[in-house]
Amino acid sequence: MAYDEREARRSAVILAASQAIIGSAAPISFSVGGLAGYYLLDSDKSLATVPVTGFTVGVAVGAIPAAAIIRHAGQRAGFLIGTGVTGLGGAIATLGLYESSFWLFSVGLLVIGLGGAFVQQFRFAAADNAPPAFKAKAISFVLAGGVITAILGPQIVIFTREMLAPVMFAGSFVSIIGLAAAGGAILVFLRSRDRSSAASAGIEEPARPLGVIVRQPLFSVGLLCAVGSYALMSFVMTGAPLAMVGCGFSPDEATLGISWHVMAMFAPSFFTGRLISRFGRETMVAVGLLLLIGCALVALSGIQLWQFWTALILLGLGWNFSFIGATAMVAETYRSSEKGKVLGFHDFVLFGSVAVASFLSGVVYTNWGWDALNWVTFPVVALCLAGLLGLRLLSSRADPEADVA
Repeated sequence: MAYDEREARRSAVILAASQAIIGSAAPISFSVGGLAGYYLLDSDKSLATVPVTGFTVGVAVGAIPAAAIIRHAGQRAGFLIGTGVTGLGGAIATLGLYESSFWLFSVGLLVIGLGGAFVQQFRFAAADNAPPAFKAKAISFVLAGGVITAILGPQIVIFTREMLAPVMFAGSFVSIIGLAAAGGAILVFLRSRDRSSAASAGIEEPARPLGVIVRQPLFSVGLLCAVGSYALMSFVMTGAPLAMVGCGFSPDEATLGISWHVMAMFAPSFFTGRLISRFGRETMVAVGLLLLIGCALVALSGIQLWQFWTALILLGLGWNFSFIGATAMVAETYRSSEKGKVLGFHDFVLFGSVAVASFLSGVVYTNWGWDALNWVTFPVVALCLAGLLGLRLLSSRADPEADVA
């Protein structure tokens, strides 16, 4: 029997609570991964963001296997496997810091990213467990758990980065092991919904070829906007701590900037679903993209601390509206029997692009500076807006009586 809204809410709350805990591994990795990499390198500081790139590569590489594991093992068992991978990554990263090994540390963040690939499936799991009218709200529920992540992750860094001195940041990565265990304990309460239960209920339709699904305009534009917004967010955010420290601000001030940013990423999720229901997915994606332009304009206006923090807040808000809207677009394009391959492909493309963006962030910042990072925003946003406009025109042609005002 398909999940009703009450059961969908229960699943979304459990997934949100778990993501709030396990998801803290991401801001820990983002806020100090580049700084730790910078300190571990003796030369060629342009490689400082490679550990952060390792995290996003892990998410990209893990996307298809994670989707397949969840598909065959069920949501609860699959997600618990993911928490174990996250904890292992924290242990490897800690060992890399103790050994002063830049590359072992980078491998640790890659493994944390592999665990993060499972966490990225939480939002789709919430949508799959929900009736159509509740899908966007279910996605927002899960991402709302990031509000706790926004506070917990950076605060863990502030209180633990010197805990195991003289090995800087080791305490922060040890904490990831505990976060994985706590998040896994919450997931135990999830009622897994696997392929067999859906099939036995007679609701699983035959799967279409992946190429047919990908060629749907709604899917392709949704993926374009997801990639554009997430890659831009990673590109600017990864370079921001380096830029702030480079401008004379302390690592704690840089970490607090990331905290404000992550808060802005997830706090609107309490009402983003309602906004999507009222104004439409594509409209909210467009609003988010315009906020990303606002981020670039503030960042280009100066290098005071308030300008860094304001730009990061706008970056988080823009990501929230555009990414949740784009995710809701994609969630309407596949059947239950297709979700494993579709979501694996989606997240592989998405986080592969994010990995490239995070790597290029360090290269661009080192060679051309903070302003160059922000100028990239304009052509990327223009491309995404063009995709939304094209989708709107296609919809108008398909329905000549549609209101296009």
